[in-house]
Parts: sequence; C-alpha cells; structure tokens
Amino acid sequence: MRDTRESRLLLVLLVTIALALITVDIRGGEQSPLDGARRGAATAFGPIEDGVATVVDPVGNAIEAVRDSGDRHSRLSELERENAELRQRLGSDDRNRARAAELDKLLKTAGAGQYGIKGAQVIAIGAAQGLNWTVTIDAGSRDGLKRDMTVLNGDGLVGRVTTVGPTTATVLLANDPDFTVGTRLEKTNELGFATGQGERPLEVQLLNGKAKVRAGDRMVTFGSAAGRPFVAGVPIGKVVRVEANRGDLTRTVYVQPFASFTRLDIVGVVVQSPRTDPRDMVLPPKPEPTPTPTVTVTVTPPAPGQEGADGQQADPGADPGLDPNADPNADPNAAAAAEDDGN
Repeated sequence: MRDTRESRLLLVLLVTIALALITVDIRGGEQSPLDGARRGAATAFGPIEDGVATVVDPVGNAIEAVRDSGDRHSRLSELERENAELRQRLGSDDRNRARAAELDKLLKTAGAGQYGIKGAQVIAIGAAQGLNWTVTIDAGSRDGLKRDMTVLNGDGLVGRVTTVGPTTATVLLANDPDFTVGTRLEKTNELGFATGQGERPLEVQLLNGKAKVRAGDRMVTFGSAAGRPFVAGVPIGKVVRVEANRGDLTRTVYVQPFASFTRLDIVGVVVQSPRTDPRDMVLPPKPEPTPTPTVTVTVTPPAPGQEGADGQQADPGADPGLDPNADPNADPNAAAAAEDDGN
C-alpha cells in the first residue's frame, strides 16, 4: 500500500476507534457492551491458542528449566559449601580435643618431674644441617629457648634442641643415630648410654655387664650437669631385648621408646630443671598383673555304711583286719600253718 494521505487518515481513525472501544470496555466492567464480542472471540480463537500453547510450552518450559537450573546450581553449591564448613568444623573439634588431651598429658608429666617447660607445636619435619631425624617447633629465643635443652612430651623423651632462631627451633629426635643420652635403669639404678637407631629400638650399652635386666624393665634419663642437655628422670622407654657381649664386660639392651617420633604434635621444652632428681617418679605406675585363677578339687571321704572305692557295701561290723574276699569257711589255723611253712 502506498503511503498516501488517505491511508494515514484511515490509520489514525482505526487507532482512535480502538482506543474508544478499550475505554468503553474498561468503564463497563462486567456489564461492558463488548463482553459478548469478547466471548465470541474467545470461542473462535480458543482452540487456536491451545494449539499454539501446546507447541510453544516445551520451549517455554525449557527456558524456565534453564533459568531454574541456574538457581538450583547456586543452591547446590551453597549446600556443598555449608557441608564442607560443617565437616571442617567437626574435624577441627576432634583435633582440638586430641591436642587438649596431649597438652593435659604433657602438663602431668612435667608436674611429676617438676620441670619448668615451654609448650610448643611441631610445625615441620625434615633435614636441618644434614640431620635425618629432626623436627621444627614454633618456639625460639624470644620464648626463652636455648641450645641443648631437653624436649619431651606426655609420653617421655623426644630429643634435644640443636638450633634456635627467634621464633623457631630445631629438635634432634632421640632415635637419630647421632643422638646419645645417659640412662638409668628403674629401681636398680644401673647406668648406661642409649643411642638412636632410626626406626629400630634404641641401643643401650650398660656399664655393668652382669647387671640383672629383663624385658619389660624401664629406663629414665640419668641427667646432665645443670640439666643441659638432659634433665634427670625423663622416661625413655622399656626393654624389649637383652644381649650379652663378648667377655661379658658390657651388655647391650634394646629399648623401645615411649614417645612415637612419627606422631609428634604438642611438645614441651624444659627451660627450668627440677631442684632434685625425680628418679622414677615420672614413670607411670606399672599395671598390676592379672592373677591366674586356681582350681581346687575337694574329695569328701565316704561316710560309714556308704559304698567304698570298689563300689561294694561296707559292713560296719566287719573286722578291718580280715580280708573281705576270704572264704568264711576256711580254717584260720591252716592259713597260719601255711605261712609258717613258707618261712
């Protein structure tokens, strides 16, 4: 259609009529004069709308699903994050409880030996200055630590401080081959020297080759002058094997350490030695051996008149000197004569 003045006037007229009809319909409400025409149009065009909706609904649903999938993905991510936080919090609580138990055990050990300690945490493991069995702790010179101080935990001897920095320190563990400490055997006071052997038990050379020692006996540190590098009385371990050396001049004893060097966390550095040697006081009490139950069998002798050992009825009037199996008609004088002939 060409754009003429008449066509533009027609368009304006149609728009004006449409606006007038809309106004009349809105003002009329339910009583609108156009209600009948609207119902007729709905009747005529309703099936067409349903068909179009049937065709278009999958597309609309897909669009809505895509929109909702983003919301679900965000919600899923949020739930996963909350779950991770809960697990981390739960794991943190378990770790805190374990560390609290270790600290409590350490304080009890230090209290039994009257050691003044500085608590620290193991923050690294590995070689320092070419050493194989070392750990790094988060305490240093600012905390009062110095070289050649004893390090222990709630179980017993851990090692000694070798290098000190402002905020960290290196500890040489007791199982390192370069580690040596004086030992004293529980109760007998037999002295020796323990040397680390890595993952194997400590090797202890007793000075007395004839000392009585057996598996299960326990050892503590002998101590050094002024408590450095070792304070006295720190539990070392228990004997697991004893070997006699050539000539019996010395004896080699193998000791399993109380401390586990692969599971170190909370440790204490002894910054103040005890006033007196605690001897064996730091060692925990030995468990009482379980008594072996004994079985006692009591035999009640038969009462008079009851069955004897051969199951026969005993005669209360019988002479105990007579043979119960003898012939009652036999002549006792004949039996006596036979005995005389045999002599």
